[in-house]
Amino acid sequence: MARRKNTTASKISARHRIEHEAEGAASGAFAGGVVGVAAGPAGIAAGAVIGGIAGVIVGAVLDQEASRSAIHDDEIDTVIGVIGGDIGAPSLQHVPADVGTCSLASAGVAPPGDDESADGPFQVPES
Repeated sequence: MARRKNTTASKISARHRIEHEAEGAASGAFAGGVVGVAAGPAGIAAGAVIGGIAGVIVGAVLDQEASRSAIHDDEIDTVIGVIGGDIGAPSLQHVPADVGTCSLASAGVAPPGDDESADGPFQVPES
């Protein structure tokens, strides 16, 4: 039998953070190298190093904000009932009907009214 890895949420979160920082470093180094081309080979190297450092910082901040946003979304989902399983369930205590029946209009049996529109009487088309 294959053994399953015991991964906790904190290990997964740390792995995602490291992945995001590495992605930021790679994209920052690339962008820094492209900008450093104007200064020649030394500019490429310096731009790649500076861009990589900036990319790591940006990747860490973006990951931290994504984690904060996910926690906030989970809290909101719990409050509105997405996670609790009662989304859309009314929390109002409606007053029971006096007679126990629906209104005529909601049952589709409204009394016949006049055919006049709210905008006025229909105009006869000219032929």
